[in-house]
Amino acid sequence: MEDWQAGGFGLYIHWPFCQSKCPYCDFNSHVAARIDQGRWRDAYLREIARVGAETPGRVLQTVFFGGGTPSLMEPEIVADVLAAVRATWPMVNDPEITLEANPGSVEAGRFRGYRDAGVNRISMGVQALNDADLRRLGRLHSVAEARQAFDIARYCFDRVSFDLIYARQGQTLAAWQAELTEALSMAVDHLSMYQLTIEDGTAFGDRFAKGGLRGLPDEDVQADMYAVTQEVCAAHGMPAYEVSNHARPGAESRHNLIYWRMGDYVGIGPGAHGRVTLGGRRWATVAPKAPGAWLARVEAGGAGEEPREEVSPDEQATEYLLMSLRLREGAKMGRYATLAGHPLNSQKIAHLVELGLIATKSGYLVATDQGRAVLNGVLRELLT
Repeated sequence: MEDWQAGGFGLYIHWPFCQSKCPYCDFNSHVAARIDQGRWRDAYLREIARVGAETPGRVLQTVFFGGGTPSLMEPEIVADVLAAVRATWPMVNDPEITLEANPGSVEAGRFRGYRDAGVNRISMGVQALNDADLRRLGRLHSVAEARQAFDIARYCFDRVSFDLIYARQGQTLAAWQAELTEALSMAVDHLSMYQLTIEDGTAFGDRFAKGGLRGLPDEDVQADMYAVTQEVCAAHGMPAYEVSNHARPGAESRHNLIYWRMGDYVGIGPGAHGRVTLGGRRWATVAPKAPGAWLARVEAGGAGEEPREEVSPDEQATEYLLMSLRLREGAKMGRYATLAGHPLNSQKIAHLVELGLIATKSGYLVATDQGRAVLNGVLRELLT
């Protein structure tokens, strides 16, 4: 069995367009006045055929439409893409097919069409249950619109997730706990909670550099917010299965698990990343970020990606540890040793166990609750 099979095989399709650019966002997203969706469909189909020819017979487990705002895609485009996917790879009996959506009325009106196209899971970017904070975050929807869109999604799909951002300006620990409790009363089976981070190159990054964005919670409050998130979600039957992701048992995002378990995944679309094992060698792929450049390259008959770079066994071992320790299940120590050619340092493991930051269980190395809160430090200790 090749190593990637321990993680599985998935497909990521990147739709790069949004109605507006959120000030905190550092994803590859763009605002365009006009989009020829037929041209984009044809480009996706070309890329699916190209990569499918390299990976014949692989059983595909998941498809994820990410962005950008994929819920701006016409349902007919999604249907055509999924038809091509099914014609290219055999699929498991119950593939997870996720589409990211914003909770605006335009997107919500398309949900039934996405369901009919084959989408069976929606991941909705709610981000806040407070209208003032939604405006600060540059979101175009209100809380009422988010709730309405969520109700439509819940009616159309058995599986619905939504995202929230915490550690926002002026947010107190008590306010976050109340908002989180409200979110859990809505939740179907999955929630993603991300701490607001100020990234260089974003509007928030520029404001912060100029002394703006006052009232952000300090590090101690941020840590308390993270701890409360773990406690409240677990008490509501949605424990963390990954640092920022919570689900009812069995409702974890199967697509994201492929990333964290270091499976293979094809990335199609501007800026999309992938990891593909071919002939026993693992390759990192990345597509050009600019939508126009990517589209022109594919329409001209070229590959929609930059020259591939091989991922060495040492790099694979490091990547595996970085990703898998984010999961509550942890990392298989034997798998790490096979990739790296040597086991992890037993003295460092013992020291971290003594500090209560990691544990060993049935051949797995697992970060404890305390360890996940300081995971970067744990990884630095293990890998240096």
